[in-house]
Amino acid sequence: AEVFTPQEAEAWEEDTTGNYSGIGLQITLLNDEVTVTAVFRGFPANEHGLVVGDVIVGVNQHDASKWSTGMAADSIRGPVGTDVRVRIKRVGYDDPISYTITREEVHVPAVSWGILENNIGYVIMDRVARNAAREMNEALGELGESDGLIIDLRRNPGGFLDESLMLADLFLAPGATLASTVQRVPGTSADQPDTESYGDRWPIQVPRLPIVILVDEFTASGAEILAGALQDYDRALVLGQRTFGKGVVQTVMPLPHGRRLRFTTGSWLTPLGRSLQRTRDRQGVPVPEVIDSLPRVTTASGRSLVDGGGIFPDLQIQDDTLTLLERDFLRASNETQFPLGLRIAEFGFEIAASRRAEGVKPYVEESEFETFVSALQTEGLGEDFLGTPEIRRYLLWRTELATAQRMNDIAGEAEIRTQRDPVLSEAILLLEATSTQEQLFSLIESRNARLNNGASYH
Repeated sequence: AEVFTPQEAEAWEEDTTGNYSGIGLQITLLNDEVTVTAVFRGFPANEHGLVVGDVIVGVNQHDASKWSTGMAADSIRGPVGTDVRVRIKRVGYDDPISYTITREEVHVPAVSWGILENNIGYVIMDRVARNAAREMNEALGELGESDGLIIDLRRNPGGFLDESLMLADLFLAPGATLASTVQRVPGTSADQPDTESYGDRWPIQVPRLPIVILVDEFTASGAEILAGALQDYDRALVLGQRTFGKGVVQTVMPLPHGRRLRFTTGSWLTPLGRSLQRTRDRQGVPVPEVIDSLPRVTTASGRSLVDGGGIFPDLQIQDDTLTLLERDFLRASNETQFPLGLRIAEFGFEIAASRRAEGVKPYVEESEFETFVSALQTEGLGEDFLGTPEIRRYLLWRTELATAQRMNDIAGEAEIRTQRDPVLSEAILLLEATSTQEQLFSLIESRNARLNNGASYH
């Protein structure tokens, strides 16, 4: 069991729900100025006309020109229904612009999506927050005519379990068991053999669209429930790495004085009865296992799935890693306390503003990149790094990625990521080569048959 302080409870609530009381802005410190980097649709800041690139220079009666991001966020937020006066500096205007905005309950979306050039839908879900199922349903409405769908659950820590079930509900036929729980006996550490099942209620949204789900070792909890349900019913091909294996049922109860108690009441199983809870030692390190020694279950189509805690991908693919020179470069920037990540973010923000004004896709011109590299050299990063083709390629990739992210261009970001993302690249290639879910499974089955079946999972 775990007890949250009032401050921890508030932070947990915001992280898991995506909800807070404010005006609907994302702000970042760029060039020593608190800058608006995202404006959420449908919330007060958007309705009052604030835009990406605005610089916060005042909040209420206070001068905010020298504030940190945290100071600005704390001042802009406040009780629902109260007003906050925000002064911003905007390119093209000589004087600051003032807005008086009424705070509302703001929801930060958990799902974002776009359509890749090859007519493949790409959905990123970074957590299982409140309204994640509604957001996914909206995405499916826009992506339903695509030729394939990629759902990226990498680094998704989970969230609300009822949202996970509603998410699975969107993809499976009515009457299907979405998941089940093994309940813990009150006052003991023993699990009961009887289970409680959770069934599908709503019509399937995209019955014929081939689906690939991307997972990694940080995919956990509610995200594993979604991936496991679709894998068990042969509704999605899973690519990447074995997931975290967090399959406990947790209950949160309010305590006096704003505290909360979180405790475990059972464990989750996939529709075919696979346990999501992974075995770990006392330090929390996963116990090494050999795949051949683990039990298996068989899907309706005859596919064999491993039952050993967490979700095992249908095709295991390792993420790209930094080269030794790239690691040395990043280590050197850290040792000199050089804010490389911040400089890349600032540069990407400036280039994104230019590309957005031009109405074109994210890219970085050679002259722009050379100016950026020269600025890095002026600030102390040596020629021994910046003069090497390998580091220059890495930096160009980072700046192009930052530009796409600042433009909120999901498709453009995905295209740039594929240069160093073998998991996403493989998913795209598989969907380009097939037109049905069955063809996806057949292609992977033939590929796995050529691999060494004695691989170990850790």
